[in-house]
Amino acid sequence: MYIKPLKIGNVKLENNILLAPMAGITDLPFRMICKKYGAGLVCTEMASSKAIYYNDAKTKKILEIDGEKRPIQAQIFGSDIESLKVAAEYVSEFADILDINMGCPAPKVVKNGDGSKLLLDLEKIEKIVTEVVKSSKVPVSVKIRKGWNEESVVAKEAAKIIEKAGASMITIHGRTRSEFFSGKVDLAIIKKVKESVKIPVIGNGDIVDEESALKMFEYTGVDGIMIGRGAIGNPWLFEKIIYFLKNGEKLPEMPIEEKLKTIIEHIELEVEHKGEKVGIQELRKHMAYYVRNINDASRIRAKINTINEKDELINYLNKVFCNV
Repeated sequence: MYIKPLKIGNVKLENNILLAPMAGITDLPFRMICKKYGAGLVCTEMASSKAIYYNDAKTKKILEIDGEKRPIQAQIFGSDIESLKVAAEYVSEFADILDINMGCPAPKVVKNGDGSKLLLDLEKIEKIVTEVVKSSKVPVSVKIRKGWNEESVVAKEAAKIIEKAGASMITIHGRTRSEFFSGKVDLAIIKKVKESVKIPVIGNGDIVDEESALKMFEYTGVDGIMIGRGAIGNPWLFEKIIYFLKNGEKLPEMPIEEKLKTIIEHIELEVEHKGEKVGIQELRKHMAYYVRNINDASRIRAKINTINEKDELINYLNKVFCNV
């Protein structure tokens, strides 16, 4: 009933359960793992349009998609229209969908007028979306929040502007910038956004299990859902949600052996993509989530944070999971 193919402009997705872009998390290896478990669309980490404009190698590295199963969404952020146009041209050469971030609450992003700060300037939003759509060779989507704060709830108005400017999809996170990730997501504002536009609307926020996914669909009527923090250390969540929404019952708990196999696959992919030193260091945040529900998790995390070699990490995890 709720699981269905989704069309974004001329791009057709196998299903409507999407992986959210997350800085420092949704790199190529993690996206590949989430795709394996059924994510209908994955997205790169957000990339600075100005960094792309100035041909920054590190930024272009996070946009690499070699070996990934399509379709792939790439996200850019910024408020300078010229650099956004250049970034749109660059990214649309390889991505299937181009996403503009207008929801990031991070201080280092909003201090430059980017991310969720744009929700305070609806005219600027209109100009940005219009120019990016013109510059992009692929469908453009936009990710927004409820507003800047409770005195400035503009998601519904912003959505209408974004649709009129030519975007093909909107993702709405049901919190204001001032809330960051605290409190509960506001499903009512997501419902209002869905009812205000004709293009696909994706609901985002607090989707951590089968029940929260069903609640998002039931209450808001969205065309799809986007999973962010709930997928960290839990990429099999996509498979569980898809099965539940299709069949009305839950999958059995995944065997610990299969979880370990996936974690090792994640390690192998990370090292292959970034090299052993950087790959193992950047995996630490993922490992903290993979082991969070294991007894003595804090001690295990502390030990993992001292390991710098792939084989040592895999051997240690084998010991840990054998005792679970």
